[in-house]
Amino acid sequence: MFKFSDIHPEAVEKRQPEGGTINGRFKIQKADDDKRLAFGWASASASINGEIVEDCYGDIIDIEELEQAAYNFVELYREGGEMHERGGCAVLVESVIFTPEKIAAMGIPEGTVPAGWWIGFKVTDDDVWAKVKDGTYPMFSIEGEAVRVPAEAEGANNAAN
Repeated sequence: MFKFSDIHPEAVEKRQPEGGTINGRFKIQKADDDKRLAFGWASASASINGEIVEDCYGDIIDIEELEQAAYNFVELYREGGEMHERGGCAVLVESVIFTPEKIAAMGIPEGTVPAGWWIGFKVTDDDVWAKVKDGTYPMFSIEGEAVRVPAEAEGANNAAN
């Protein structure tokens, strides 16, 4: 099993979760200054080699769970905020869930991209865009609520079904 920080140590900023909220931060991979666009990984479930990825909190997000969470976000929210404190700072313009099946269907060679969620936002807030440009905000941070299930228990539940 890999940790995302092992694969991309430069891409993750570690922060301890508060309560039931899980926050993960992933480096912005591409930005377009003229269009105020920023792109990068929101989360990864498996490395490019198919190894399970553990996030900076020790959590594993199954690709099917991540896929459903991404669909819910796109359908119901689509808004980017600032440090989980203030909304209305950005608008989602791109969202792709890379599952092994979709990777194969797109003809992407195996071992090229991880199983995960790639996102892009148009930053609408001047102050937030300035912070993206100067490196104050170099990565994405996802937020959500989840019930932690020990990996051993989840495997036992799946075997029983």
